[in-house]
Amino acid sequence: MLSVTSTVLGSNSEVGTLRVVILHRPGAELQRLTPRNNDKLLFDGLPWVSRAQQEHDAFADLLRSRGVEVLLMADLLTEALGSGAARMQGIAAAVDARRLGLPLAQELSAYLRSLEPAVLAHVLTAGMTFTELPSGTKADTSLVRRMHHGADFVIEPLPNLLFTRDSSFWIGPRVAITSLALPARSRETSLTDLIYAHHPRFLGVRRAYESHTAPVEGGDVLLLAPGVVAVGVGERTTPAGAEALARSLFDDELAHTVLAVPIAQERAQMHLDTVCTMVDVDAVVMYPAISDSLSAFTIKRTSDGVEILDEAPFVRAAADAMGIDRLRVIDTGLDPVTAEREQWDDGNNTLALAPGVVVAYERNTETNARLQDSGIEVLPIAASELGTGRGGPRCMSCPVARDPL
Repeated sequence: MLSVTSTVLGSNSEVGTLRVVILHRPGAELQRLTPRNNDKLLFDGLPWVSRAQQEHDAFADLLRSRGVEVLLMADLLTEALGSGAARMQGIAAAVDARRLGLPLAQELSAYLRSLEPAVLAHVLTAGMTFTELPSGTKADTSLVRRMHHGADFVIEPLPNLLFTRDSSFWIGPRVAITSLALPARSRETSLTDLIYAHHPRFLGVRRAYESHTAPVEGGDVLLLAPGVVAVGVGERTTPAGAEALARSLFDDELAHTVLAVPIAQERAQMHLDTVCTMVDVDAVVMYPAISDSLSAFTIKRTSDGVEILDEAPFVRAAADAMGIDRLRVIDTGLDPVTAEREQWDDGNNTLALAPGVVVAYERNTETNARLQDSGIEVLPIAASELGTGRGGPRCMSCPVARDPL
């Protein structure tokens, strides 16, 4: 069991000194990827899993070397599954009777209930094929089992668990549980919710927002400053999701201003943090192709409820909401080909460890050089395999505790 430290959980910014973070070390779920299913499971290639693990281990070690406590999701899940209620919750989310039919669903649920927590955690993340069903399962009573191929999934794997940013994020002392837009990722939220509900490390933590309808993903949510939140609206987060989040944050007095930021509905710009992340209290790194066109609808809490202002340039709207003269924008330079290549390789997706200190993929040499020229300390990590799922250091991390600004 992980020790429960005295660190105060919560975050009110993107750049306050990072103290505690949740990562997920890539595992057997990535070995489920094939040329037939990788598109459906949202990967652009088939990662070399052992190399991806080495790269991820180096990322985690870098964070630890900077004084960050790293919580691994597999450990948290295994420990939470010591609770009977947690086991029921995880199994119920994984076993879909509508797809499997009632006889097979009942047998599979009974089998999963018999597993030790570590084994159950493995199945809930890596999935299970029909071939891997226990030998005692009755094939003669399940048409579904008879008609499926052995390599088909009876429980889908979750290769995108690597990107712990999306299924939850912290704002102030509370955690927000999101609703992921695409079927390949929808069950991730159930595991995140299970951990926060049943792991002793999070005992007593209150929820900021829970959505089971309108999608909101954590990669679209930037805490620009205390009380100021930007929400990307595009491929993954809907306008309804952004509005529901804003109203919830206002009701709980966790924010006074939310910027709804339209982004392109395309793979290269799936989340706001693929084109813009905070690197200092007054600075962002941004994809230059959108720096002049990115806009925002400002949603403000008022004494009468909510006011939505006209669309305005994002950089100006953000500075106004943050109460600063201007938001510094660091981009990847004037060469559009290099900028497009480095944006695709998550050059704009940095993880701040403190004001002016960020982790970035080493392959994005021009972006990193421009950050350094602007006074930002860049801590590079390798990413030849981690990048196949289209996510950078920010995507792969869920900050649980940052020093307040």
